[in-house]
Amino acid sequence: MTEICPKCGLPQDLCVCETIAKEEQRIRIRKEKKRYGKLMTIVEGLDKSTIDIKDVAKKLKSKLACGGTVKDSTIELQGDHVAKVKGELVKLGFNPDTID
Repeated sequence: MTEICPKCGLPQDLCVCETIAKEEQRIRIRKEKKRYGKLMTIVEGLDKSTIDIKDVAKKLKSKLACGGTVKDSTIELQGDHVAKVKGELVKLGFNPDTID
């Protein structure tokens, strides 16, 4: 017997909750200077209750060939990747109009 999603009522393999959540997110991308003048790209605004942030961070780190971490509901990537991150988030299914 397949499990039913408590939010949308569909079976888990057909669940659309994460897809809908990706389209509704208000994401902000910025860069920040850390210790010793190193640049970090910060991705904020992801809702960790509906989206697997660790999975998104893993995919971004792989595509951008950089290190990074997840702290609370933000993704921190090593280096200046502001221009590239938006394109990668759109490829992952996020709405380009909600990314600043």
